[in-house]
Amino acid sequence: MAISLSGVQGALTPAPNKVALPSNYIGDTIAFASQYLPDTQAREFAKYGNRSVSGFLSRVGAEVPFSSDIIQWSEQGRLHIAKTGMTATGNVIAATGHSFRAGQTIILSDGTNQDKAIVLDNSNLTADQFEVAPYAAAGLTVTGTLSGYVYGSEFKKGTSGMSGSLEAPKDIKSVTPVIIKDKYEVAGSDMAQIGWIEVEGAGFLWYLKSESETRKRFEDYLELSVVEGTPAESGSDAATAGYKGTEGLFYQIENGGNIATGSIDSKTDIDNIVKLLDKEGAIQENVMFVNRTKSFEIDAVLAGLNNFGSSGASFGLFDNDENMALSLGFKGFNLGYDFYKTDWKYLNDATTGSLSGAVDGLIAPAGTTSVYDEVMGESATLPFLHVKYRRSATEDRKYKSWVVGSAGGASNSDLDAMQVHFLSERALCVMGANNFVLLK
Repeated sequence: MAISLSGVQGALTPAPNKVALPSNYIGDTIAFASQYLPDTQAREFAKYGNRSVSGFLSRVGAEVPFSSDIIQWSEQGRLHIAKTGMTATGNVIAATGHSFRAGQTIILSDGTNQDKAIVLDNSNLTADQFEVAPYAAAGLTVTGTLSGYVYGSEFKKGTSGMSGSLEAPKDIKSVTPVIIKDKYEVAGSDMAQIGWIEVEGAGFLWYLKSESETRKRFEDYLELSVVEGTPAESGSDAATAGYKGTEGLFYQIENGGNIATGSIDSKTDIDNIVKLLDKEGAIQENVMFVNRTKSFEIDAVLAGLNNFGSSGASFGLFDNDENMALSLGFKGFNLGYDFYKTDWKYLNDATTGSLSGAVDGLIAPAGTTSVYDEVMGESATLPFLHVKYRRSATEDRKYKSWVVGSAGGASNSDLDAMQVHFLSERALCVMGANNFVLLK
C-alpha cells in the first residue's frame, strides 16, 4: 500500500515577534514558591536544521560592483536571417518587418514541404512584402503559414552588388537595483536582564541570539529579493507610491528565457529540453536546481532507463550490489549536454518557495559569457548569473551594518536602546536568459 503520513506535516510555527518574549526571562518562568531551579539545556535544539535558504547565488555566480542607478548591457542577436509567420500569394510573400534583400537565396517551409527561391527586386512592393523566384519549375508548393531563412545569395554577371546593408542586431538589457534594509532593537534595561539562552562566546545573553537571527534572516533576503523581485509596472499602486522594484531571476527568465510546465515523466520530456537548448546557445554544461518533487521525477525517469533486470547492465556511474547501501538518486547525466542536478533548499523550505509552489526548479548554464557593458563602455567576461552591488570610492553598499543608540557599546544617540541596522543595494544580472529554463 502507498505510504501514509501523519503528524505536523510541515506545519508552520509562529513567526518571530516584533518584541522580546517575556518567556526569555528567568523571572517570568520560575515560581518564587519553588525552592528548586529547573534543570535546563543551555543551548537550543535546532529542530529545523540549518534554517537559512541562501547560498544559491554564491554557488553559481559572482558579485561585481556598480555605481549607477541603472545597469545595462548588450547581448548579441541571431547571426542568420530568419522569419516565421509568413504567408504567400503567388510568389509574393507577406512578412511583417522582414530583413530579406534582393539577391539572397532563401528556404521557405510550411513544416512539411520546403521550397528554395531567390529574392527579387522589391522596390514596387510594400516594406512588409517581398517577391521570390522559385528554383523549381513547379513554383512554390508550400502553403499556409510559412517560415524561412537565408542560406546564401546569387548575382548575374556584371551586376551591382548587394543593395542595402544590415546592422548587427543588438539586444539591450537593463536591471535596476533594490535597497534592502532590516533592523534589530533592544532596550538598554532589557540588555541587563538574565536570559536562558547561551550565546557562544558571550554567555547567557538572549538579545544577541535575536540579533544574530535578524542578521541571518537579512542575509537570506539579500538573495531572495533578487531571485523573486519584480519591477513595479507603470500605473501600479507600488509605482504610484514611489517604489520601482527590481528585475529578479524568475522575472528575467519569464520575460526572456524559456518556461517548461508540467512534470518530467519520460525521457521524451528531457529530450524536448535538449532540443530547446540546441536552438539557443547550446551551452554544454547546465545545472538543474530543483525542488524535491522535480528531483524525484528526474530520478524516476533515469532509473526507468536501467535495464539491469534483463541484461545485467548497470545504469549510471555507480554499481549497486547486495553489500552496499542502495543509491537511488542521480547527481548528473549526459544527454547531448551535461546536466548536474542539485536540490534547491529555497524551493523545499516550508516558509519560502515551497509555500507558494509556483516554481519547481531552474536549469542554468554553467561558465561565463562575454557581454558589452553599456554603462561602463567596455566588454566584460562574467558568469551567466551574477549580482551587482552599489559601490563608489567613498560608499560600499554591498553589506552595511552599524549600531545606533546608547547601549551595547554604542554612544552615538540619546536613545536608551541598541539598534543594529542592516542595508544593501543590489541587482541581479541574467546574461543570456534564452539559455535558462524555468521549471513550473
